[in-house]
Amino acid sequence: MKPPTATYRLQLQPGFPFAAAERVVPRLAGLGVSHLHLSPLLEAVPGSTHGYDVVDHTTVRAELGGEDGLRSLARTAHAHGLGLIADIVPNHMALPAAGRPGGPLWHVLRDGPASPYARWFDIDWAEHGGKVLLPVLAGRLGDELDRFTTADGVLRYGDHVLPLRPGTERLPLPELLDAQWYRPAWWRLARTELNYRRFFTVSELIAVRVEDPEVFAATHATILRLLREGVLDGLRVDHPDGLADPPAYLRRLHEATGGRWTVVEKILAGDERLPADWPVAGTTGYDALRRLDGLFTDPAGFGELTDVYLAFTGCPPDRGGDWPATARRAAHRVIGHELAAETERLVRTAVRLCETSHRLRDHAPWTLRTALCEILVRLPVYRPYVTAGRPAAPTDAALLEEAARGARTAFAVPEEARAVELIRDAALGRLGDGPDQRDFRARFAQTASALRAKSVEDTAFYRYAPLLSATEVGGTPDRPAVAPEDFHAFCARAQRDRPHGGTVLSTHDTKRSADARARIAALSEHPARWARLMDRLWSDSPAPDPHLAWTAWQNAFALGDPDPARLVPAALKGTREAALLTTWTEPDAAYEAAVAAFVTTGPCGAAGREALAAFEGEVLASIRANTLGAALLHLTMPGVPDVYMGTEGLYRALVDPDNRPVPPFPDGTEDGLAGEKLRLTRSALRLRRERPEWFGEGGSYVPLYAVGAGAEHVVAFARAARVVTVVCRLAGRLAEAGGWRGTALELPGDGTWRDLLGGGEWRGRVAVAELLGAAPVALLVSSP
Repeated sequence: MKPPTATYRLQLQPGFPFAAAERVVPRLAGLGVSHLHLSPLLEAVPGSTHGYDVVDHTTVRAELGGEDGLRSLARTAHAHGLGLIADIVPNHMALPAAGRPGGPLWHVLRDGPASPYARWFDIDWAEHGGKVLLPVLAGRLGDELDRFTTADGVLRYGDHVLPLRPGTERLPLPELLDAQWYRPAWWRLARTELNYRRFFTVSELIAVRVEDPEVFAATHATILRLLREGVLDGLRVDHPDGLADPPAYLRRLHEATGGRWTVVEKILAGDERLPADWPVAGTTGYDALRRLDGLFTDPAGFGELTDVYLAFTGCPPDRGGDWPATARRAAHRVIGHELAAETERLVRTAVRLCETSHRLRDHAPWTLRTALCEILVRLPVYRPYVTAGRPAAPTDAALLEEAARGARTAFAVPEEARAVELIRDAALGRLGDGPDQRDFRARFAQTASALRAKSVEDTAFYRYAPLLSATEVGGTPDRPAVAPEDFHAFCARAQRDRPHGGTVLSTHDTKRSADARARIAALSEHPARWARLMDRLWSDSPAPDPHLAWTAWQNAFALGDPDPARLVPAALKGTREAALLTTWTEPDAAYEAAVAAFVTTGPCGAAGREALAAFEGEVLASIRANTLGAALLHLTMPGVPDVYMGTEGLYRALVDPDNRPVPPFPDGTEDGLAGEKLRLTRSALRLRRERPEWFGEGGSYVPLYAVGAGAEHVVAFARAARVVTVVCRLAGRLAEAGGWRGTALELPGDGTWRDLLGGGEWRGRVAVAELLGAAPVALLVSSP
């Protein structure tokens, strides 16, 4: 297939099934995308609003309309010139749910390690007397016995339906429970006692061993058949870092799909690059998102805003006052708390490695545990990639050596610090290639990715909050600003190396949508104004704590029209994820009630809304420039842009579940900024679809630089010498400095350039004040 020119993400769910998607196909075809990007479409837990909790890899989800519904959507899409991209979930599946008997995990729970499906899952059968710990009980087993029932060969507890080991059906309940290959247990035991690999810290999602060719074939058969039959055209791969060997998996997938267009949800940290040997088009685009957001963040203003934040909140360095210290403390908490079971599994494997080698003996378990944790919390990326039988790549070896250097400082006795070298070498595959060596190497990397995601994205991002727009996946919240030259370098590299990789601004996983972040980013240009506003709001509407006040008011400003039904859940989620004053598992009911009351009467109250509206009026130019500028750059930079449903118009959403409901699809009647954004999106997408050769592999990317007093506020580039994108950045700072003041931009070539957005025509050297006089963006196309 030809690579997409642009994709449109549809978040399928029972309230928006295939039939509903089919009804919007004509509108989306008119928008200018080439493919619809569908969220996971295999059978999932009943009622799931996301589909990542797959329960059956052989069936298209009935709640969405089944395979007949999918094929009908495909026919309609194809009739309108659109293809279909499917999101697939190779890493995990859900535990048995109500009404879903059967399936691989069902057979393992019924038949134990002798089941032919036992190889599907990473289960440590040596633990818990050879039983799978199932942490599904609301309380201790003794308090929950009366809630169990048996009938028709199954065991029922609440919504859970579990198989019975053959021959145990008639046993009294206590003996029946003891006779199973699983152990129903209090949910709180999962943190320390779980003996199967899971998705991050979600015990309801058990990980799948797709590195086994048989498991790969079984879990991918339906998707591959739909690709062969032309129903699907390409793939998005969810969370590849959870797999034992991502490169090997992607090579197998590439071969099985015949090289179909595929992008992977690989989160790149800092300057990390996607491994060159991965046979994929690229990432799903979070690396592009960070650069796009960074362009519209003022570095000097961010520094001022950080000083205001520190003075306002008084956060200690390791609890939100300093990013590295905050991230390190969060990592220590997660590795010793939420991921305690995963940590102990690795320690047990390391102990076995020592016991089987005279050269490695006499490392105490506590030294191995300390070395393991200290290395893991110091890894600056999600995970290393080490393949059996091959030396580690120099980059991975260097990362682990640097982490090991810091880990040694945790030991007072140098001889005991030698445990660090053992853990490092085991992670790099330097201790041989036996079963325990392979297990440790894979589980170390898998645990590293879970630790990074949970400690950074889901904990530290909620603790360190000078500018909430900077706390997105793959972001650097203490250094969010990106200079134009760095943006151009990123784009040039993308055009050279992976011209058909994905780019995004909003997804089902972003903590705030692009338009919400565009509003927050404006604060970096107006830190003194925000400081004055926060002082007044704190005085008029005191919060339970200053950190909550700071984040709640930023989130309220992000929404523009704060609604307690949306803002209260987001505030509660933020405080629970931060895990400083309340948590998901140990909630402080009194504090959470105070949070809800403050958000309702403060940011969502009449006085709070009025204050935010007045502030918006003062910074409107920045908001408009950020919103339109990010959108145009996203749609014209190298890569395949993915447009999240509804974001062709104004779309302001907070963290899930706020960004999961189906939004109204813009119909062209919108005015103001929403209308501007829709017209921009439609113009850029249609141009990409009509002229794919200007934007794809055969095109080019050439930065253009303005000259004059306002040159740093211009980001411009040419694609294939036929399209020029021009946007204004940091519009508020530009206005404070006196405007464009003679700034000019030299357009390439001798021809005339027509602005698809404003309608003007230009050639040669152009005054930016004229080019961007009516709008902060321009999309120019050359005329012969």
